[in-house]
Amino acid sequence: MFLARLFGAALWRYWRRPGLGWASLAGLALGLMHATKETVVFHLAALAGAAGAALWFADDGRRAWNDLRSRLRPAHLAAGLAVAVLVSITFFTSFFTNAAGPLDSLRTYLPWITRAGGDSPHMHPWYFYLQRLFWFHAGKGPVFSELLIGVLALAGMAVGFLPARHSSADRGLTRLLTFYTLALAGGYSVIAYKTPWCVLGFLHGAVLLAGIGAAALFRWIRPTWIFVLAALGLGAATLQLAAQAWRASGPLATDQRNPYVYAHTSKDFLRLLDRVRGVAAVHGDPSTLGINVMAPGGDYWPLPWYLRGFKEVNWSPGVPEDPFAPVVIASARLNAALDERSEKRWISVGYYEHRPQVFFEMFVELELWKRYVATLPRDRGDEGEDETD
Repeated sequence: MFLARLFGAALWRYWRRPGLGWASLAGLALGLMHATKETVVFHLAALAGAAGAALWFADDGRRAWNDLRSRLRPAHLAAGLAVAVLVSITFFTSFFTNAAGPLDSLRTYLPWITRAGGDSPHMHPWYFYLQRLFWFHAGKGPVFSELLIGVLALAGMAVGFLPARHSSADRGLTRLLTFYTLALAGGYSVIAYKTPWCVLGFLHGAVLLAGIGAAALFRWIRPTWIFVLAALGLGAATLQLAAQAWRASGPLATDQRNPYVYAHTSKDFLRLLDRVRGVAAVHGDPSTLGINVMAPGGDYWPLPWYLRGFKEVNWSPGVPEDPFAPVVIASARLNAALDERSEKRWISVGYYEHRPQVFFEMFVELELWKRYVATLPRDRGDEGEDETD
């Protein structure tokens, strides 16, 4: 979302005052967008379509087209594209150590096509994003709604097609944002594959339009008392959004009643990591602790991030012929039963929730576990000693 905004802001600044700096900044943002998210193709397609539609609906189409041709200078375009390509290649090659990286950035769209067509567990109806944005109420949780943004965004869209006296906002930019937001929202809604965070793709356009709409509404209001009431109402609605954001990012950050929580890493996952670090601390050199991680289909993220400081980590999609290491983390779906297979020389030290209803089981070499338990406070040590019996 930030990079998309940066890209759009740089393009707008370039339109207002063409220069090599703005073109290069746009190229930097574009390169980072390509390097960090494959959905960049949606944003570029929506932006190109929106630009064409904005030109088509311009008050003076011929003049708008001539303005575009006069402002877009080939040297600036080449510089921006060069920066974008250089940035993208730098990251996709892992700083020029992986020559196949740029090609992989194109290959990624092959499995994506099957996902978009519905070959995925993440299939949802077309209104999935609208529901999450404007009215989400799961179980006994609070109602989440960003209806204020939606209503004001509609007002902002209308401004772009009303006479200029109704708003101080640039009508061309307003129309561009309107077509861009609608194109992205429509594209994401039509595709069967949906995850909540994709809503940010078009939400940032709606937020900008909401700002234009709010400014126009206050411009239209004449009686002072109505102006004051409208300001108070907008302030109260803004506080509702702020309180909602606090709940979503704080108390309900990993709760399924949060519209943006989806296949989310559980807080219990941190307890697993604490156990691994605790065992590593009594092992000697923590970085040399051997760890085997086993999960079907490589479903072990974000463990690679959290275990990046350990040098001896092996990853496996199943239970290998020799699964044993001082620490073994196995998906519960594998039914590894390493405690039984090792005749209790390795023991299970508990199940840890990875995501909702998805668990890891941790096995530790018995003597190593005993050393770890000996370091625990007595009340926790009693619990650990029970596990070794």
